[in-house]
Amino acid sequence: MKHIVFFSSGIASWVAARRVVERFGANDTILVFADTGIEDQDNYRFLYEGAKDTGAELVYLKDGRTPWDVFKDDRFLGNTRLATCSKRLKQEVCRRYIDGLDCEFILYLGIDGMESHRIPAIRKGYEPYVVDFPLCWDPWLTRDQYFQLAAQRGLKPPRLYELGFSHANCGGFCVKAGHTAFITLLANFPERYGFHEKKEQEMREYLNKDISILRDRRGGKTKPLTMKVFREAKSAADLGLDFDDWSTCGCFLGDEDED
Repeated sequence: MKHIVFFSSGIASWVAARRVVERFGANDTILVFADTGIEDQDNYRFLYEGAKDTGAELVYLKDGRTPWDVFKDDRFLGNTRLATCSKRLKQEVCRRYIDGLDCEFILYLGIDGMESHRIPAIRKGYEPYVVDFPLCWDPWLTRDQYFQLAAQRGLKPPRLYELGFSHANCGGFCVKAGHTAFITLLANFPERYGFHEKKEQEMREYLNKDISILRDRRGGKTKPLTMKVFREAKSAADLGLDFDDWSTCGCFLGDEDED
């Protein structure tokens, strides 16, 4: 029996991998990483250091496209409700890998107890395979304890956490992210923000539609809020920005469980 951990190069998936290795051994554990092509460079450091720490085999997969390539191919701009980038670059890539395995295995994802409501939909999405969630095993650990465990093992987590990001995926960019995440991206990586802003505008022109990743929900109505307008706002009040809105980022989880 093999134990396959979807390893995102973030802190939670590393803790999940450690738990699987501690229970079943490194020889029977495989870490699967699917590269989106826009990860922060420090994530690759942690990817290899974290995998080495577990002692498990690391399988590196890559579709070859970036999220923006996917949006153009699909003629659809990802947003908080639907992210075809994660479907094409993570889920489908990994599904092809596991479908080609000639052995019995169990899949593991880094969902913790705070997200346990998502588990039924995730299990349904990965049928007929068995899926388990190591972060939900006893004892439950807090997010702070994830970082404490890394420090104890001499590992430095990806730098995005230190910079204030809630996740370390896609270089701090995610079409499912909320206002707070985009403010954090703009503050820490203005050039990176500018790259995605330009790509969003290209998609608007390519599809000839008034579309955007972010949303303006003032007055009880929802309308597009482009990254350009978001960046140029003189204050949060100008756009009614929600600075408690991080939203979600779960590339291996699918969209069927999102509201």
